[in-house]
Amino acid sequence: YPPVFAWMEGFSRVLWGLAPLLAGGGDSPLLKRVQEGLANGSDPNHPEYSGGGIDHPDQRMVEMAAIGFALALAPEHFWEPLSREGKDHLAAFLSQLEAVEPPANNWRFFRVMVGLGLKRVGRPFSEEALEADLDHIDTLYLGDGWYSDGPSGALDYYNPFAFHSLGLAYARLMADSEPERCAKFRERAALFAQQYLHWFDGEGRAIPYGRSMGYRFAQSAFWSAAALADCEALPWGTMKGLLLRNLRWWLRQPIFARDGVLTIGYAYPNLIFSEEYNGPGSVYWALKGFFALALPESHPFWKAEEAPLSKTSPVIAQKRCGWIIQNLPGHKVALTSGQSKSADFSNFDARYAKFAYSSAYGFSVSRGGQSLRQGAFDSMLAVCASSDSVWRVRSGHELLEVTDRTLLSRWSPIAGVTIETRLIAANPWHLRVHRIITERSLICADGGFAILRGGDAREQGDLIIGEDRAVACLPWGVSAIVDLSQTREPELVRAEANSNAMANRTLIPTLRGEISPGAHQWITAVYAGTDPLPDLPEVEELIRSSD
Repeated sequence: YPPVFAWMEGFSRVLWGLAPLLAGGGDSPLLKRVQEGLANGSDPNHPEYSGGGIDHPDQRMVEMAAIGFALALAPEHFWEPLSREGKDHLAAFLSQLEAVEPPANNWRFFRVMVGLGLKRVGRPFSEEALEADLDHIDTLYLGDGWYSDGPSGALDYYNPFAFHSLGLAYARLMADSEPERCAKFRERAALFAQQYLHWFDGEGRAIPYGRSMGYRFAQSAFWSAAALADCEALPWGTMKGLLLRNLRWWLRQPIFARDGVLTIGYAYPNLIFSEEYNGPGSVYWALKGFFALALPESHPFWKAEEAPLSKTSPVIAQKRCGWIIQNLPGHKVALTSGQSKSADFSNFDARYAKFAYSSAYGFSVSRGGQSLRQGAFDSMLAVCASSDSVWRVRSGHELLEVTDRTLLSRWSPIAGVTIETRLIAANPWHLRVHRIITERSLICADGGFAILRGGDAREQGDLIIGEDRAVACLPWGVSAIVDLSQTREPELVRAEANSNAMANRTLIPTLRGEISPGAHQWITAVYAGTDPLPDLPEVEELIRSSD
């Protein structure tokens, strides 16, 4: 989008954190500059004007939501100090959204936030538009606390990032005038909370998955928004612990530039993990994690003692989103079925369709498809026709079955090739049973978890390539893959730099094999963790019981 939109984004996203801070009695040297920016950016005669002519959805709709939220939550700071002319300009600028139909996804909440802000300061906004947006949001609700993000059908972090965080903000702002609708948003959030807490490990890390991972501690915005809305979705101490551990973990990562500004990336600055819609200020959606700053010190959220994660089942099935979560030593792993259809997001297959995602080992994205090193195919089965030089992986798929411990999907990376993959939780391992029917000769590579590789030639640990396995035993962890079919060649792929979310230099234990036309079955065992390499599970019984 044009630079003027990027400037507006960098300006307005600060409000997601600044408005709660000021509403809760805090102060900030940014306030005067923000007040000037609101006046200048909405004045058609000022050089800083953010532009008119909003007759279709563009990035400004997203950024107007932060302004609407600030006006609704803390008008004494963001509206009342403006001059009469400044107020008129700001209201006219925001009111352009009345006639703009938002996309049929989480963007519906953005126009709602603008409408709430204008109503709070006594300026008109179409009630018909607000009701249409809220009604459409209801059509996206699937049950069990989950929303579908529009036509893509994606079930990902946009549930806590947008749907629930803004639904809970609505519940805070409209509690007196719309108690029934606000109660509905709280009830849905309480259902989601019972599942979402399992996405976080004991160190505060969340499982990276899907798009917009650059928003970083927006991962914990859900817990902050629940507190803002007086929604005790989990005990106050539990939610406080989930929020604060996540924030502490992020603040230990090298995610800031030398001037203190958040960078694009995940656990380190990395433009490869940017999205097509990212500008320099996009990452400040992270400030939604500060919603709870609007609460007084006397609120039970702040008075509660921070509680650790309670012990849960070692394997947890979340059938609505097609996940099986493994609670493992040192991290959490989500075995995933992938999204049912590919969407137009960059690196969709890497972000959504891998077999497993880890809170400690992250996931990798491709830097090219001409080699395993470029592809960085961790937690994937990559397929290459013998006559070709391009590797392909699971993207769209057909989900066939979800049970308490297994996922079964059918997918086709190349015409004339059908693969059914059964994933089986076998803590601390997981098993992959690939049944491949192919009309052509193939080269296939099954990748384990990517692990940080050290700085010297010996990798500061033991690298093992045996007859049936590839193992990296390093001081910070172990990653292993074992060929239970004993038909493939193990290797340790040195992925291209900056392909992984968590570490900029990685090794990927991999099994490579060739198959001829016909039907084949490959069985793979995969492990990653902080413990030494454990014994293999009872494979035959696990497969028999899962069929």
